[in-house]
Amino acid sequence: MALVEYNVADGVALLELNDPPVNGYSYEMMQEMDRVVLDARMNTAVEVIVITGHGEKFFCAGANINMLKQADPTFKYYFCLHANETLNRLEHTPKLTIAAINGHCVGGGLEVAMACDLRIARGGRAKLGLPEVALGVLPGTGGTQRLARLVGKSRAIELMCEGLTFDFARGEQLGLINRVIDSETHADFMTEVMTYARSFCTPGKASLAVGRIKRAVQSGLEMSFEQGLAFERELQAELFGSEDAREGLSAYIEKREATFKGC
Repeated sequence: MALVEYNVADGVALLELNDPPVNGYSYEMMQEMDRVVLDARMNTAVEVIVITGHGEKFFCAGANINMLKQADPTFKYYFCLHANETLNRLEHTPKLTIAAINGHCVGGGLEVAMACDLRIARGGRAKLGLPEVALGVLPGTGGTQRLARLVGKSRAIELMCEGLTFDFARGEQLGLINRVIDSETHADFMTEVMTYARSFCTPGKASLAVGRIKRAVQSGLEMSFEQGLAFERELQAELFGSEDAREGLSAYIEKREATFKGC
């Protein structure tokens, strides 16, 4: 059984974390995620990446606690390093990434979701949060850094030090969740998420431009303002040389709908 189910259809790569009942990730799951993220990055048929969890109740409950309890400190360090590298590859891939949060999303599960560009959640009683302090550790898969960048330093420190979990409505207020979809079943939720994901694909949307917008923000905000502007100019120059930019400008002048090709 694959720990990360991977399918590509209509421009969207769907990655499903699959280790019931809570979809906690192990080193083996992270290795599989690493492989499929790289495949989606290199696959020209993929324009958007969606990550979700298997089943009705959990997106991901974070790292597998039994694995961490049994592992020695050296393994734990390299496990965290590899997880950082995997999520960084996801974050820096110039294709839009969406976390389809279908259930509880806590600890490392929220860290996976925060590495995505957008987070869409299924309404219900599921919880968000980074409660690692209750285990005597910190959120070690990018949580301290990404949460602070999303909600601000003081709020991030409060949320992590209190270690509380909260509902998706609170997550939306904090800016962690972009949108909450009320649906009775996981299948209905995923149908709506996939429809939304495909709205960023060709021919209706310039997916090449979408990916470069994502890169300009994700990487540019880690630079100085002047460096970020220079990076933005380089990405814009790349887009100006694309077929999609020529098509977009022509369609605007000719007052018609553009038909983009992603190149």
